Amino acid sequence: MTSSSSPEANSPKQPQLEEGLDGKHKVTQSADYDAADASSLEDVTFKFDDSRKLGTTGAVFLILNKMIGTGIFSTPSGIFAATGSVGVCLFLWVIGGILTFAGLSVFLEFGLAIPRSGGEKNYLERAYQRPRLLATCVLLSQMILLGFSSGNSLAFGRYILFASGSEVADGWQARGIAIACVTFAVVLHSTLPKWGIRLFNVLGVFKVAVLLVIVFGGFAAMAGRLKVPNPHNFDNAFTFYSGETWGNGGAYEYCTAILRIVYSYKGWENANYVLGEIRNPTRTLKVAAPLAIGGVTILYVLANVAYFAAIPKEEMATSEVIVAGVFFRNVFGNSAAARSLPAFVAISNLGNVLAVSFAHARLNQEFAKEGLLPYSRFWASNKPFNAPATALFLHWLITVIILVAPPAGPAYNFITDLYTYPGAWINGFVALGLLYLQFNKSENWTSPFHTYLPVTVLFLASNAFLAIVPFIPPTGPKDPEGYPFYVFPVVGVGVLLLGVVYWGLWMKGLPKLLGYRIVAERYVSDTDGSETVRYRKVYGKHL
Repeated sequence: MTSSSSPEANSPKQPQLEEGLDGKHKVTQSADYDAADASSLEDVTFKFDDSRKLGTTGAVFLILNKMIGTGIFSTPSGIFAATGSVGVCLFLWVIGGILTFAGLSVFLEFGLAIPRSGGEKNYLERAYQRPRLLATCVLLSQMILLGFSSGNSLAFGRYILFASGSEVADGWQARGIAIACVTFAVVLHSTLPKWGIRLFNVLGVFKVAVLLVIVFGGFAAMAGRLKVPNPHNFDNAFTFYSGETWGNGGAYEYCTAILRIVYSYKGWENANYVLGEIRNPTRTLKVAAPLAIGGVTILYVLANVAYFAAIPKEEMATSEVIVAGVFFRNVFGNSAAARSLPAFVAISNLGNVLAVSFAHARLNQEFAKEGLLPYSRFWASNKPFNAPATALFLHWLITVIILVAPPAGPAYNFITDLYTYPGAWINGFVALGLLYLQFNKSENWTSPFHTYLPVTVLFLASNAFLAIVPFIPPTGPKDPEGYPFYVFPVVGVGVLLLGVVYWGLWMKGLPKLLGYRIVAERYVSDTDGSETVRYRKVYGKHL
């Protein structure tokens, strides 16, 4: 079921149009919030020509590179450690694919109705227009403070060390390599943006090849071609096994297992963040997103079958980040050729870091273009190489802080939980917002794509589960990852609440104290329909 969309229906109600600058129409409205330096944005251009935009192939690889990163090569160990059942683990990976398609449906309806870069930012603003920009500030806090590439970069470092024959446990050497990895990605995107895109396109093919090696290696393992005894993991697959620190299978453990699966699938929404840089987004996204997600789901399930075919349960539960490296060792032995395979995993992780930094930096730039960040002109700049270098630097800075902040020890699972958890709250509110728009006829909501009610409810309910259950104490150890169980949900919610505090100070406190309001001017291009929002301070009572 489809329906046509109209800018008037799917944008906040605006006053009348008037002629603006550069052949654009200008829409002026009053907004009582502080865009401290946003008036300086008037000379900034945020437009890319068609040669820089992504087509269907580029969009598929953009999604693939975000989805196929560290997750499938690293999280299966923690997922089995949480559940203690081979059959349940495989079932949860299938559920992860179903939930991903549900989320894709919700985001397709929003994204095709509002075909602009920014992802959830646009959708929350459309659904929650009052209090003005509160939802945007909450998302801003989450995306900037927790939208890092730390987990991906750390896995890169761990696999590089594993490939070299080192199994250092304290993680500091791996963190140093991780910083070098994210630095390379940011510098490449900042100075040679076209080559950055080309590289993660190439690595997208490479990642699929590595996964296929694991899948076919699993078939070989099931046929008995192993360097270790057959683990017989599929005998009584739904029997629960537990060790001293794993396999407890309570609500908390299941929730963290699903969070890690969500982390592995995360990236299905990647194209929505850069819709302004996609050619013909309606046609491209309808084809590229389902194609990428369907392929990844099949590969993920088969890869997990391969892991269980080659890795004994005790080793599976304790291998943490390097589970794929353990798989290669058990199937191919300890030869130099076999050790090169973990290096290939590391290279695929690099592709993920490139894709994440590409997308998140542009989301940071969208916030700056709206004047939501202090020194917005600086963070929104495309100088000197027509690339968002300053927004990339912000992404790099947060990534490095998260890498060095945790104490010595394996921190991968903690970092991935911290990265994924706040997204459950955001996605829950996105789904709730879609329900509101669909059932409130006064909103005049239309879109080229329609999400059916059971799909939206499923996406909403799953995210509510992931948001609430981590506060319930686990049945086993209270510090399963070396940190108190409540740390990542408390930090995640705290970051979201920090966005509320920022909104209160920035929108209400400072304008009232300094006696000004902001006039928001939305410029709509007559040629391509692109929009730019610019702000101007107005002091006193007259607008």
